[in-house]
Amino acid sequence: MKFILEENLFQDFSPVIGVIVVEGIDNKDSTEQIASLLRAQEAATKTQFAGEGTIGAHPFISIWRKIYKKFGSDSYRCSSEALIRRVSKGDSLPKINKLVDLYNLISLKYVIPVGGEDLDTMEGNLRLGKANGTESFIRIGGEENEPPLEGEVVYKDDKGVICRRWNWREADRTKLTEKTTKAIIVVDGLAEIGNKTVEDATNELAVLIHTHCGGSARVEILSNEKPEMVLL
Repeated sequence: MKFILEENLFQDFSPVIGVIVVEGIDNKDSTEQIASLLRAQEAATKTQFAGEGTIGAHPFISIWRKIYKKFGSDSYRCSSEALIRRVSKGDSLPKINKLVDLYNLISLKYVIPVGGEDLDTMEGNLRLGKANGTESFIRIGGEENEPPLEGEVVYKDDKGVICRRWNWREADRTKLTEKTTKAIIVVDGLAEIGNKTVEDATNELAVLIHTHCGGSARVEILSNEKPEMVLL
């Protein structure tokens, strides 16, 4: 099984994707220690984005808004902006499971989209590229097929889309659960954001996962210089 950045992606975008492949983990029962770390980061994020207009003014958020507009989704927001907006309103993020709670923490801290999928539920290779518009997609908690628009940037495997609008909404089929023991975590970066931010966020998250979930965590960075890797 491979993870491939498709050639059509590089026609319009400059992705720099941090990848963590984890195996043999325990994702059950997110701990109070993780909750404490997340609450502390929520408080820091709320302070950071306290002023009116500060969210949209952040350079990383601004870049992602331009990217979304470029593939025809300018009325939608990337996952990191959605998290920040929720926290800025005073809402605490719900406890989901260890992996999701930890990657939400890193997403808030670095103002960068982070997501993950259960490798045991994927079929064939994982790809990030432009949709043809015929792929199937059922969002987390959903039942109806909501196929992507043609040209929309999506994560997909051989069975269908597993995340629409690059990092906007994930599929139910490959979601991380407490039963997950093998997973891929992706830190969605861009050349405009800089490799160092992606690398720092990815490495810190890998350490957190190993500390709190056990198992092994392998890190790689994909870009136009290295557009694919072996997952399993």
